[in-house]
Amino acid sequence: MSTKIRATIEDLYHVPENGKAEIVNGELVRMPPTGGGPGRSGGEIYVSLREYERRTKSGYAFPDNVGFIVDLPNRQSFSPDAAFYVGELRGGKFLEGAPIFAVEVRSEGDYGPAMEREMAQKRADYFSAGTQVVWDVDVLKEKVVRVYRAGDPANSTVYGRGEVAEAEPALPGWGLAVDDILA
Repeated sequence: MSTKIRATIEDLYHVPENGKAEIVNGELVRMPPTGGGPGRSGGEIYVSLREYERRTKSGYAFPDNVGFIVDLPNRQSFSPDAAFYVGELRGGKFLEGAPIFAVEVRSEGDYGPAMEREMAQKRADYFSAGTQVVWDVDVLKEKVVRVYRAGDPANSTVYGRGEVAEAEPALPGWGLAVDDILA
């Protein structure tokens, strides 16, 4: 009988090729690199969050591949595509706790019933860890931003072309034109 060894935070620091991963259900879950469209969209969101950080001095904007350490029964970390965090910076260490705002930009493989269940579970985990708002950004198929809030996690506000997506109550006064995200 073999016993599976649970992944640790230390394992995240040693993901081969400095890749992206999260710890879910005790396992290191590696994430493939994204394509150009989703990557650019995540970058556009980060740039806007960075401007919000500079203007409000209310926290820190982070791009893709930053680790957030959490303590949930089924999850020990997140690595969103963009995020806003109000905790303490720890030098080169991963951040302790969940971001108040997290962005998940869909890649080619993020579609279908199984992925919808996985993404819904991840949003539930974000909210359980303290995240206030999660964006589900679909730049490849429906071309919308779905905004989920901790206060009503089963329902989203959907923003499309010609609209400005927001992240209330996590980021008061901040918003980003969907057209800029989809460009």
